[in-house]
Amino acid sequence: MTSENFESGTFEVPPPIRGRADKFMSRAFPDQSRTAWQRAFDAGLVRKKGVALSQKDLLFPGDQITFSFPVATASDLTPNPIPLEVLYEDKAIIVLNKAAGMVVHPGAGTRGDTLVHALLAYCAGRLSGIGGVERPGIVHRLDRETSGAMVIAKTDAAHRKLAEQFAERTVQKEYLALVSGVPPLLSGSIKKPIGRNQHQRHKMNAYEVGQGWNAESEGADADDQPEGGSGPRRDAHTDWALEEKFGKKAALLRCILHTGRTHQIRVHLKSIGHILLGDTVYGFKGRPPLPPIPRVMLHAERLSFIHPTSRKRLDFHAPLPPDFVAVEQALRKMATSVRQPAAAVTSAKPQGYSKNPPARRLGRHTEE
Repeated sequence: MTSENFESGTFEVPPPIRGRADKFMSRAFPDQSRTAWQRAFDAGLVRKKGVALSQKDLLFPGDQITFSFPVATASDLTPNPIPLEVLYEDKAIIVLNKAAGMVVHPGAGTRGDTLVHALLAYCAGRLSGIGGVERPGIVHRLDRETSGAMVIAKTDAAHRKLAEQFAERTVQKEYLALVSGVPPLLSGSIKKPIGRNQHQRHKMNAYEVGQGWNAESEGADADDQPEGGSGPRRDAHTDWALEEKFGKKAALLRCILHTGRTHQIRVHLKSIGHILLGDTVYGFKGRPPLPPIPRVMLHAERLSFIHPTSRKRLDFHAPLPPDFVAVEQALRKMATSVRQPAAAVTSAKPQGYSKNPPARRLGRHTEE
């Protein structure tokens, strides 16, 4: 190595190594993210004997590899001091309770009111650059209408460590969802691959296992909702447990995500006959006696991960926003609320279920 910070260097492939260039370089230099290596390959900055390598090129013992990484480009986004609900902050990370209606990062149809614009103002630009100039600090994301807990990386090192945890599926994520109808069981597990709807590109579909599913498409989650086009259907796993029921018209479910697919909770619950309240994209039709529903009623209530520097497990609970609480109260007025006995619900909860769900309204975090 000619550079201790790995921004550029030369490297000789040791014996008995032989394999794809991208996979080998990622393993040899784990401090650089796979995304960083992909950009280096795409920019022609990984070379052998002066010739740019592709990610699929093979490396052999004795090969002399030179590499560098694209120079970071300053963001031209204008910071916007939008108020943020910060649950926790230190030198490496920020944990937020994202407001419903806020888009995470700039894209088609967005203005200067995304979470990224707010973060640029709040952090004065001190955010990880791994996500690119349009997504500084962004490790994962939530839908526009979904509220709840998100973790933001303030340093590149924190970004890499957090991204690894999402990729390895060790981040614990629990959501609260208000759904139409009441499940006949206290809990359940949904394992159905998810793929893009071929006729309505903004929608996803849940499929039965084996229904055109390409098992090789199973991959690591870089994000709660990884972006992608019409690629193969990917494995998806959601556990759910009944928290509260409102007569026979609606219920409150706690959902545990074991994967992070686009619209995963929405399409999984629809597949078992329980569309989220307010989710008109997937067929919700608000009819009396249901109260007015302002949005898709989904809240990322719990987020637990290993701190990227202290290596302690942090456990965050994001308090419910006022609109979610208001709909719950209206549903209770609509019908006599029948909460399951604590012992019965506890015995039915899937593995990994949060131990202290009553604290969900308090907004707290714990360390182990």
